[in-house]
Amino acid sequence: MRQQTYPGRDLVIEQQLPRGSNYTQAVVSYQSEGHTIFALLTIPIGDRPPTGWPVIVFNHGYIPPAVYRTTELYESHVRRLATSGYIVIKPDYRGHGESEGDSRGGYGQPDYTIDVLNALASIKRHPDADPNRIGMYGHSMGGHITLRAMVTTGDIKAGVIWAGVVASYADLLNNWRRPIPATIPPQARRWREEFVARHGTPDENPAFWDSISPIAFASDVSGPIQLHHGTNDADVPTEFSDSLNQALLDAGRPVEYFVYPGDNHNLLNNWGTVMSRTVAFFDKYVKGDQVASN
Repeated sequence: MRQQTYPGRDLVIEQQLPRGSNYTQAVVSYQSEGHTIFALLTIPIGDRPPTGWPVIVFNHGYIPPAVYRTTELYESHVRRLATSGYIVIKPDYRGHGESEGDSRGGYGQPDYTIDVLNALASIKRHPDADPNRIGMYGHSMGGHITLRAMVTTGDIKAGVIWAGVVASYADLLNNWRRPIPATIPPQARRWREEFVARHGTPDENPAFWDSISPIAFASDVSGPIQLHHGTNDADVPTEFSDSLNQALLDAGRPVEYFVYPGDNHNLLNNWGTVMSRTVAFFDKYVKGDQVASN
């Protein structure tokens, strides 16, 4: 992935949406590997900073691709970031909503991360955006995409991950005990069996599995990371965030980690606290002057 290029394209406004309290919003599109990908874009209203507005690339978690809609779900998350003075771009990923391409999943293929990196390149071209002040948010599968993006490019100044699928692929295979939802497309379900058949198990071929696990490259993350996880998460084990936190500490990389006793996958019981910590983290490392160097 580091050897590829992610040129993006100028954003095209597809649909202007009703404005928020202090921001405009629109459905936009851009190009990613020949596919037209749609996204939600918010831009603050007010005096543009001299270098442009800081940006958050927002990576949503798993939603059945066939029912996904650009303007549905995560509205409160996007609104909080938008009202805090950030441009927010939330890519749909290929195969979701109106985006072209096949939805082959976030773990067995790099497709969704490629779409996110092209969204990042596209928003850097926007005249209102500051290309040197870009953060990334990810929830669940979006946390996996965020971590993968942050060890692929140096353009992301800080990342916040809620209940992320951020453990090694060995953990994803061996320590992720949950029913696979029927809504996951068949092409996104088969990667485990196909990878084991082709490369062997993590015990048999650890070099391969480490080579595709972003956590194995924790020392290469492009900036500080903040982690949040509830202990009653029925979808993603808290141990996944435990392992990334430890990997970042071992690598000497800046990390903040918050655990919420009894909270669920969406951190609903502590949502206000988690969101306030998220905004404060981005304010410190993306919007403010205390941007950590790579």
